[in-house]
Amino acid sequence: MRRRIITVALENQSGALSRVAQLFSARGYNINSLTVAPTEDPELSRMTITTECSDSQCEQVLKQINKLIEVYKTRDVTVRNYVERELMMVKVKAEGEMRAEIYRLADIFRARIINVSDNSYIIEVTGVCAKLDAFLESLPTGAILETVRTGTAALTRDLSSA
Repeated sequence: MRRRIITVALENQSGALSRVAQLFSARGYNINSLTVAPTEDPELSRMTITTECSDSQCEQVLKQINKLIEVYKTRDVTVRNYVERELMMVKVKAEGEMRAEIYRLADIFRARIINVSDNSYIIEVTGVCAKLDAFLESLPTGAILETVRTGTAALTRDLSSA
């Protein structure tokens, strides 16, 4: 079992997302993250699914997704040369001496402080999943008030699409 990033180009219509997600659920595969948005073609949406599965499981689920009427193309991005990013916003306590420490951590991780209040910061961090996890682990104990993450977005470096 290894981490996979699967992309699905599908018709931009109601119910298509749930049918793809249902395939994962029916086979007992967990979806770790899921992002969906329209593409450069307004008729198509692009799903990016992060999951954990073996080579044979991944191949099987790709074949089954491709059988859905709404699906135009699927791809396991992780078998190619690709770029991935995720966005996270974290609201943290920032009081007294902790303010300078959190500011320093944000600088080290190339994060941006996007909101400042008397007792908290909201910090935006982008990068690979491991970078975001490392940022969270580096924050002082009890500093995290709230976290939201977008899920992975990925593109292959070559000219092929989906």
